[in-house]
Amino acid sequence: MLIDTDPGVDDAMAILMAHERADVLGLSIAAGNVGLDHTVANALKLVEDAAYVHGNDGFGDTAYARSARKSEAEHAALAILRLSHQHAGALVLVALAPLTNLALALKLDPTLPQRVAKLVIMGGAVTGRGNYETVPAEFNIGFDPEAAHVVFSSWPQFVLVDWEATVRHGIDFERFAKLISANTARAKFYADITRKTVEWTRARGRPQMLIADALAMAVALEPDIVRRSEQRHVAIEIDGKLTRGATVVDWNDRLGKSANAQIVLEVDQVRFEALLASALGAG
Repeated sequence: MLIDTDPGVDDAMAILMAHERADVLGLSIAAGNVGLDHTVANALKLVEDAAYVHGNDGFGDTAYARSARKSEAEHAALAILRLSHQHAGALVLVALAPLTNLALALKLDPTLPQRVAKLVIMGGAVTGRGNYETVPAEFNIGFDPEAAHVVFSSWPQFVLVDWEATVRHGIDFERFAKLISANTARAKFYADITRKTVEWTRARGRPQMLIADALAMAVALEPDIVRRSEQRHVAIEIDGKLTRGATVVDWNDRLGKSANAQIVLEVDQVRFEALLASALGAG
């Protein structure tokens, strides 16, 4: 597995999940939740063991000790291509960030999808109920719509875990508190970096903790966790004044185009939360 990510507290949970259950070849890093300096530093910290939500540093302003590790000099897009050759037919690519790196890799080598066993994307809002500046857009897509357009129009088949699925699979604060109260180093670390996000969420009267990237990772790690999905053609709006970054789903097959996305609509919530608990050493 190769994870394209912009850590971020929800990315952090996804990476902890993958560390336990997959052969993770590396993390390719994009800007997104916070700037690139922070997302790289956060990724390095995770390997070693929207700023207003995630804290200015992306990890809840916890001022943790920076990792002694250094990132590789190789560009993320080139690493994606190299690993796709080295693990052709077996590589699972999980995209948890704006799709900048993946789009660049595709522009450099349009044959990339032929060598990737599966692409799972966390992104989009399939009925327009997003969480970005333009009303219908989701953050990862809205942050770099052109990159998303390149990927969605070039990749023949991918799995899409969108923001609306994330909202449907939130975690009650009481259950979340129990998860992060486990007496393990990972649970304590995650409790520290999510404190600001929990406070931000509860202050706005929201009933649950939403961990988008963890949901996508659960689908990547255990595909049979999906209870309901639909195969549809999905495209990205890049020109609309009010709809830039929107995920446009051809729900009624009016365009006559082949389905390029398995849109995840429902997963097994109990199994999802069990994966979270296991990643934190709480279950």
